[in-house]
Amino acid sequence: MKTLALTFLGVLLGLTRVASATEPPANFAVHETPQVVPEISFQDKDGQPRTLADFSGKVVLLNIWATWCAPCRKEMPTLDRLQAELGGPDFEVIALSVDRKGPEAVRKFFDEIGIKHLALNIDTSSKAMFALGAFGLPLTLLIDRQGREVGRVVGPAEWDSLEIVAFIRDRIAAK
Repeated sequence: MKTLALTFLGVLLGLTRVASATEPPANFAVHETPQVVPEISFQDKDGQPRTLADFSGKVVLLNIWATWCAPCRKEMPTLDRLQAELGGPDFEVIALSVDRKGPEAVRKFFDEIGIKHLALNIDTSSKAMFALGAFGLPLTLLIDRQGREVGRVVGPAEWDSLEIVAFIRDRIAAK
């Protein structure tokens, strides 16, 4: 009887872990139905034009940030670690800087703090920030493979936390 109770408890704990992996983290506002993302454009490290359509078919974590934003600076290493862990053909972290000083300021910051896995993307016009309804920085959107916003986080997050990584893994697995 005791063995049966322990087995049942183990099954319940296992189900709880599976269920919690699909639950959004506390600060993640998930939409009931995915939302259309406005068309935004930006430049890569070489000054070449990019859009979110370039990442079609991938789950994307789009982070709008700036080097002068203290919370942005603090969370950037966690985004870099998330890209290192999950980045590939099915997932991409797009760290989109709105620095008006240009890519040199971003490149210098990346070098200073040791960013190795994030691509340099920049929108010096800040049009993307306004198109996405950012009232402050950082703003992060989770975008599905069809280019629709699944949810967002306003403010900083620990992007490499076990909870967030599990949540994003579930979104990647949901092909």
